[in-house]
Amino acid sequence: MTIKSERVQKALELSNTRFKRLFGVKKETFDRMLEILQVAFDDLHKQGGKPLTKLQVEDKLLLTLQYWREYRTMEHLGYEYGVVKSAVHSAMVWVENTLIREGTFRLPGKNALIAGENKPETVLVDVTESPIERPKKCCLIRVRMPAKILLRQEEMPYDQVTIDCRSKNKTDIKC
Repeated sequence: MTIKSERVQKALELSNTRFKRLFGVKKETFDRMLEILQVAFDDLHKQGGKPLTKLQVEDKLLLTLQYWREYRTMEHLGYEYGVVKSAVHSAMVWVENTLIREGTFRLPGKNALIAGENKPETVLVDVTESPIERPKKCCLIRVRMPAKILLRQEEMPYDQVTIDCRSKNKTDIKC
């Protein structure tokens, strides 16, 4: 199978670890996915019918993997690949449905998990700690804000507002 897309050729030149880090799958998995999609694409276009899109099959797969891996917006992916957002969405839906229909990449259903056919041997839970950013307990924050009262349609000058962070009641604002 020949790869027409320069973007995919460049991605396949990466080392195995870098490819997996960027796209979330190994090169062998990518190749297997691409074979499945190419067969489905050829079957779909065998007798004509559907017009060819600007995206090649390998571009559709790479685009979908980038979306799954990075959660980039479809707008950004469309800009990068030179297509509109709806074309990105259509490509992703086609890739997902084709891979699911083929069965190789389908996850077991709920009933299979309940029956215990494929019980997981190990469960990993990520419990990485990250610090919570909170304001210091001892600070007073000075904010300059407009005090415009719209109910009476009166304009009042800007007031200096001091918010006391030490207060238990969060509604305490000193003016």
